[in-house]
Amino acid sequence: MNPDISEVILAEPRGFCAGVDRAIEIVERAIAKFGAPIYVRHEIVHNTYVVNELKAKGAIFIEELSDVPPGATLVFSAHGVSKAVEQEARDRGFEIFDATCPLVTKVHVEVAKLAKEGFEFIMIGHKGHPEVEGTMGQLSSGIHLVEDVADVAKVSPSQTEKLAVVTQTTLSVDDAAEIAAAVRTRFPAVREPKQQDICYATQNRQDAVKIMSPQVDLVIVVGSPTSSNSNRLRELAQRLGTESYMVDSAEELKPEWFEGKTRIGLTAGASAPEVLVREVIERVRAFGAVSVRKMDGIEETIKFPLPKGLKLDDIPPPGHIS
Repeated sequence: MNPDISEVILAEPRGFCAGVDRAIEIVERAIAKFGAPIYVRHEIVHNTYVVNELKAKGAIFIEELSDVPPGATLVFSAHGVSKAVEQEARDRGFEIFDATCPLVTKVHVEVAKLAKEGFEFIMIGHKGHPEVEGTMGQLSSGIHLVEDVADVAKVSPSQTEKLAVVTQTTLSVDDAAEIAAAVRTRFPAVREPKQQDICYATQNRQDAVKIMSPQVDLVIVVGSPTSSNSNRLRELAQRLGTESYMVDSAEELKPEWFEGKTRIGLTAGASAPEVLVREVIERVRAFGAVSVRKMDGIEETIKFPLPKGLKLDDIPPPGHIS
């Protein structure tokens, strides 16, 4: 027991976003309609608990399409795929359901449209992240990745008259703004998206951490190490001067983190289910927390439609992960 802890403050909003909800429901409904196994290219969302729950229900996660048997049902993850992966899946004759987040699809559509008009692109994002690979893979050439301000000085598009910038949807809002400013300085005529590419949920969760961090002595972020938006939440709290840690589950909490801490802030990345938040709360209560208070915050009501073929009334509602 730690007598210092008086309160846990819950960030609002936190946890699942509409794109994650939709992606999980696509896999669950595909299993309900077609039976197990359903193959999913890459982790459907970057969360260990979610992936394990879906494995238990009959999902098989693969990276290479050659691992999927002929005639199988395949789901693309929420992060999106390249044109080459999409074409290979069609050539192999799979029944395909695309769980790409509609906000990622929006970026893909913008890239395709402007490419037809002769634009090249600078993409702000993290090398190797599946969303970045999917967006850059919309084109065979003419899209250049920058990860930080230093990269902006090194990038060399073949022309600068028609140049557009796009970003990974799960970046730090502040980091992306800083890199975009460097792009504008070097290429003043660069075209920027009408609405920023960083998704509403990423923005809202970061804004909530900005409000919460000064009120607490410690921030705990629930999220998996592979989750970009969860990592950004932890980094943001740290940058604001509040000690912060990210945990995949309540078991990872260490009692020494809480020594001398009175108020604990708690949030969760957009791919982390609320059940994990509840388990963390119980563990912090066991450490000595007396009360739990939810911050005021934006209530998210966005819901994305499911792909055709999964909306049938004869599919029983899945036991949805929450």
